[in-house]
Amino acid sequence: MIIVTGGAGFIGSNIVAALDEQGARDIVVCDWLETNDKWRNIAKHNVRDVVAPELLPDYMEKQAPRIKAIIHMGAISSTTETDVDLIVRNNIRLSNDLWDWCTERRIPFIYASSAATYGGGEHGFDDDNTLEAAAQLHPLNAYGWSKHLFDRRVLSDLAAGRAHPPHWAGLKFFNVYGPNEYHKGSMKSVIAHIYPQAEKGETVSLFKSHHPDYPDGGQKRDFVFVKDCADVVLWLMENRKACGLFNLGTGKARTFEDLAKATFAALNRAPQISYRDTPVEIRDKYQYFTEAKMDRLRHAGYTKPFTELEDGVADYVRTYLQADDPYR
Repeated sequence: MIIVTGGAGFIGSNIVAALDEQGARDIVVCDWLETNDKWRNIAKHNVRDVVAPELLPDYMEKQAPRIKAIIHMGAISSTTETDVDLIVRNNIRLSNDLWDWCTERRIPFIYASSAATYGGGEHGFDDDNTLEAAAQLHPLNAYGWSKHLFDRRVLSDLAAGRAHPPHWAGLKFFNVYGPNEYHKGSMKSVIAHIYPQAEKGETVSLFKSHHPDYPDGGQKRDFVFVKDCADVVLWLMENRKACGLFNLGTGKARTFEDLAKATFAALNRAPQISYRDTPVEIRDKYQYFTEAKMDRLRHAGYTKPFTELEDGVADYVRTYLQADDPYR
């Protein structure tokens, strides 16, 4: 049995899809499905059970002898969430509890960290696993702080020689895009936001730059296809010697203009792009550049190439967004 928390969410449901495609049995999703179409993210796959997060502790105790691994993707992932107590309950408390439980039961644990832990990037994007390096990072929002706090707890345990799960990995996801993100509202990728307009041949709008070193549309991110993220998780499941915090991007920053042009190209349309002011409430927390240093994952043995931006966008647009059923 493999438990995927946040398994009906964006990255989590793609991991469920990859596990099912690989032939995994007894996949258990821990998530709230709520009242929207989020359930469709897992509707095509062989899921044994769906467990609400508040019922998970009892469920794990009953099923402990059968649990092969816990893949912990569940979190409040909005970078604009202001209810910090909610973030603490979901992103810190649950993560700590799962880490302790997997340590006690000797069960592998793979969890989602985030590139938001790097803050403005003033100290770079090196997934250095030392406490000294972690102490230099200053996240810009409560979401990033919550992920960083748990990373530091894990690194502290390791540095102090405390017990830990027999195999563990934390993944610092960069800007992930792809199918099954439709429930995320304002937190969807730029591709999902601009696709309806681009598909109609209309002008799409991106944020202006408010930084002298970057032109409008020239802000850069490390955009990574969600299928690549799922592939890394499956690889980690099979390679138990690969433990630690790992960046998960492509290692190659691209501009938002590149992303928009790739979306138009996937639709065989000429790009039409305008620019609007970045909202004042996020302007001072806006990242102008992210680029994952991928050496640690490569040195751990992961050799599969990451999908080029244009290829990933084309797959997303043509296979999913243009389909009658856009779910993976």
